[in-house]
This record gives sequence, structure tokens and C-alpha cells, in this order.
Amino acid sequence: MLQILTLYLSTAVVFLGVDAVFLKNVMRPVFERTIGDWLLDDFRIVPAALFYLFYIAGVLIFVSLPALAGGSLVAVAAKGALLGALAYGTFEFTSYAVLERWSAQLVVMDVAWGAFLTGLAAVAGVVIARTVHG
Repeated sequence: MLQILTLYLSTAVVFLGVDAVFLKNVMRPVFERTIGDWLLDDFRIVPAALFYLFYIAGVLIFVSLPALAGGSLVAVAAKGALLGALAYGTFEFTSYAVLERWSAQLVVMDVAWGAFLTGLAAVAGVVIARTVHG
């Protein structure tokens, strides 16, 4: 149980920390140029927190836990990237399909980001949990 808690927390810290930097420095300026008048001044913390809590749980269930006991880190990265592309792609492709001002650039950037970030966080979480709990 402690190993799972370590896995969850380490995955979440990596995911949230890296995502915060990317969102502020890369995506926010792109969003401001593309859909600036739609943006809130401050994000809504409750829906953001709910997404992150459940998403990290999904990463653990579908990617990290099966690999924790010795699975390949390459497989963890690949499965994490696939999950990230699917999750971020769901939002991006739906937005592009129904919102006039959504752009192909937003779709490509965010789907690629979701794939990279989820793969990275999954690998980091597994490495940290394995290291801490042998």
C-alpha cells in the first residue's frame, strides 16, 4: 500500500510540476493568441484538481501498476504516451470539431504534450517507487 501511495504521489508531483511550467510558458501564450477572450483570468481550481486526481489514478491503473514489479520502462513510456495522446486528444479533437476558433496548432501541440507528459510522469513514478521501496 505504501508503494502505491509513493507511486501516486511521485507521479502526481512530476506531472503537475512539469505541466504547470508548460502551461504557463508555452500553452497560455498560444491560447491567448487563439482564444484569448474566452480565457478566465484565473483557472477554476476544483475542475482542474478533479481532472488531475482522476487522471493520475488512471495512469496508475492502466500503465504504472502493471509495470511496478519489473515491467520495462520503455513499455511504461509507450503506454503512458498512448494514454496521454488518447486523453488529451479527446479534448482537443472534440474542441477542433465543434469550436470555430480552435486551431490545428492547438490540437497538435496539446496531443503531443499529453503523450510526452504522461509517458514521462509514468516512468518517473515507477522509477521513484521502485527506488524507494526496492
